[in-house]
Amino acid sequence: MNIFEKVSYLQAEMEKAAKESGRKAEDIALVCASKTQTASVVQEAIRAGIRICGENRVQEMTEKKAQGAYDGAELHFIGHLQKNKVRKVVGEASLIQSVDSLELIQAIDRVAGEMGIRQDILLQVNIGQDENKFGFEDVELSEILEKCGTFSHISVRGLMTMPPFSLDFVETRRYFAKMYRFFVDIMAKKYHNVNMDFLSMGLSHDFREAILEGANMVRVGSAIFGERE
Repeated sequence: MNIFEKVSYLQAEMEKAAKESGRKAEDIALVCASKTQTASVVQEAIRAGIRICGENRVQEMTEKKAQGAYDGAELHFIGHLQKNKVRKVVGEASLIQSVDSLELIQAIDRVAGEMGIRQDILLQVNIGQDENKFGFEDVELSEILEKCGTFSHISVRGLMTMPPFSLDFVETRRYFAKMYRFFVDIMAKKYHNVNMDFLSMGLSHDFREAILEGANMVRVGSAIFGERE
């Protein structure tokens, strides 16, 4: 299948999962994870119907943005962001999905303040307590969310996670369901400067399970572009 066919198939599968979870296709946002793809390939995906692109690497994002890779689409940053590269992402990405420490929140807030803007972010949660993954521990969330209310130049728009990789979809769904419970609980508590608009979870191999357990944003790369070399 070409990219247009893959995007169409993916959208159809997302619609099925959305309906099964009692929602509509338009309730689920698709983020095209375009790491390692050229600007022309990303543009092909946008012509095929992609409306949000997600990049993992700051240098690659900067280079491809200069080449017009994301013209016609929204840009999110979805990879691990080092504090010394914050200035290259704030104001360039409409949403930074991978905010994984209080120090990073402070750095984003400071740079956004210097720019006179407010930066939307998601808090990354290490739901599987995986030492190989970044993110807040679930027991930290309440304290971090309280502190987010003290910043003037960030807006928390939801949560992001990536559970431990598993081919056991029952186990994967258990992690997604746990994440959804946190999402709903935070929404009910109404923290200042925090809106639970997005629950970003699910990749190419498990986006269906993520949607069935409440995700309203999925990050898909190989299902659109094929496996990376």
